Amino acid sequence: MFDFLKPAKPIERLPEDKIPSAYKRYRIQVFISIYIGYLLYYFVRSNFVFAKDYLLNLGFTKTQVGFVASALGFSYGISKFVMGNVSDRSNARYFLAIGLIMSGVVNLLLPNTTNIIFMFILMFLNGWFQGMGWPPCGRIMTHWFSDRERGVKMSIWNTAHNLGGGLIATVALLGVTLFSSWKGIFYFPAIIAIAGGFICILLTRDTPQSVGLPPIEEFKNDYPEVQKGVQDKEAEMAGKEILFKYVLNNRLLWFIAIANIFVYFVRYGVINWVPTYLKEARGFSLHDSSIAFALFEYAAIPGAILIGWLSDHVFNGRRSPIGVICMVGVIIATIIYWQSENYLMINCALALIGAFIYGPVMLIGISALDLVPKKAAGTAAGFTGLFGYMGGQVLAEVAMGALIDKFGWNGCFIMLISCSVFAILFLSLTWNTHNIKDKEIA
Repeated sequence: MFDFLKPAKPIERLPEDKIPSAYKRYRIQVFISIYIGYLLYYFVRSNFVFAKDYLLNLGFTKTQVGFVASALGFSYGISKFVMGNVSDRSNARYFLAIGLIMSGVVNLLLPNTTNIIFMFILMFLNGWFQGMGWPPCGRIMTHWFSDRERGVKMSIWNTAHNLGGGLIATVALLGVTLFSSWKGIFYFPAIIAIAGGFICILLTRDTPQSVGLPPIEEFKNDYPEVQKGVQDKEAEMAGKEILFKYVLNNRLLWFIAIANIFVYFVRYGVINWVPTYLKEARGFSLHDSSIAFALFEYAAIPGAILIGWLSDHVFNGRRSPIGVICMVGVIIATIIYWQSENYLMINCALALIGAFIYGPVMLIGISALDLVPKKAAGTAAGFTGLFGYMGGQVLAEVAMGALIDKFGWNGCFIMLISCSVFAILFLSLTWNTHNIKDKEIA
C-alpha cells in the first residue's frame, strides 16, 4: 500500500554519453527542490512567534502561549532523530514532501481552536512533521554530491535556514492582509507549504540510480574512507543495523553531537534574547532591535558559504578545524556585543556572531554525514539534531531566563562564552577526523 515510501529502485543505466549531461541536470533539479522544500518548512515552523501578540490580546496568558510554543521544540528534537532513522529506509522524494504537506495541514487547524491542550497537541504534531525535513535532505545530499564537494554544496543549501527564517516575517504579515485576520499568519504559510510539497514530489529524485545514473562515488571517482567497512555501499540497511552499528557505536559522532548542545545553546541563547537585551541594556527601539535581529540571520548566508568552501578546499574535508576557528570568532564577537555601547559596533558584533555560529551548525551536520555510510545519513543527522534541539535549544529557552533573573545580563554572557569554550573542546576531539574515521567505523 505504501510502496512509494520505500527507497526508489534502480533502473537500467543510461548510455555512457548521456550520463554527464543527465547528472548535471538532475543535480541542479534535486538541489533546487530540497532548497525550496526546506526553506518552506520554516514558513510553517517560525510563524507562531508572530501570532503571540494576537493570542495575548485574545486573553491567552504568556505562560499559556509559552506552553504551546514549547511543544514544537520538544517534539522536533525527538522527531529529527526518530524520523531520521525512518528516512534512511524511505524514498526521500516523498518523505520530504509528506512532512511539509502535513505541517501545512496542522497550520490550517491551529488558529481554529482556543483549547490550550489541543493547541499543544497540534504544535507537537507540527514539530514531529518538521522532523521529516532535514533527514531526507541529508540523504539526498549524500547520494547526489560526493565527499569532497559536499562542504560547499551543503553550505549553500544551509542558507535555506536563514532565508526561510528571514522571509517568514513578510509572509506572515502578508497573510494577515490577504485574509483580513490574524489567522492568516497560519493560513497563508500553510497554503504555500502544501503547494510546495507537491512541487517537491515533481522535482525531487531519491538516488541517481533511480533515474539510470551511476552512484555519485563512481561518477566523481570520489570514494570516502568511511565506507570501507560497508560490503555493499548501495544496499539499504535495516534500522537496527544503522542505529547500533554506525550511530550509537560511533565515538566521533558522539563528540560532535555533544558539541552541538553547546553550539545550539549559543545560537538560541543569543537570538532569542536580542530584542529584550538591546531594549533593556542598550536602549534600542523596537525598529533598531529588529534590524539587529535580521543582521544575525542574513550575515549567516555569506558566512556559511565561505566556511563550507574553506572546509572543502583549505582543510580538505576536515570540518573540525574551521569549526573551532568559528567558535573562537563567536567568543570574540560575543564579548564585543556584551561590552560595547556603540550602536554600530553592537550591530556588527551581532552580525559576526550570526556569521560564525551558523558555521559550526552547518559543519556538524556535514560531519554527521561524513562519519557514516550514506545509507545511514538521516539517522546520523537526526542524532546530532536531537542533542542540538533537546539539549541546546530547550535548555537555552529555560536556562537563559533564569540566569538573567538571578545574575543579570553578565551571568547570561558568561554562560554563552562558557558554552562556546565547551563547543571548542568537543569539536577538537574530532580534529583529524578525516584521517582516523576509517579506523573508527570500519
